[in-house]
Amino acid sequence: EYGKPVTIGSNCWLAANVTICPGVTIGDGCVIGAGAVVTQDMPANSLALGVPAKAVRQITEDDNLDSLPY
Repeated sequence: EYGKPVTIGSNCWLAANVTICPGVTIGDGCVIGAGAVVTQDMPANSLALGVPAKAVRQITEDDNLDSLPY
């Protein structure tokens, strides 16, 4: 067993039961899906899902709820 620092950027959202492995950095504005196991660094503004977690797409201004037409 070992420990390394974990860094989580500003304005991130981690859903339920997310596991972040030692030494991982999560960039600003990331969303990590429920049950994900983050084993590697995640770039800023990305949506990461799965086991192991992978960045599936970038989060853009179009994803802002304030920009929805309704």
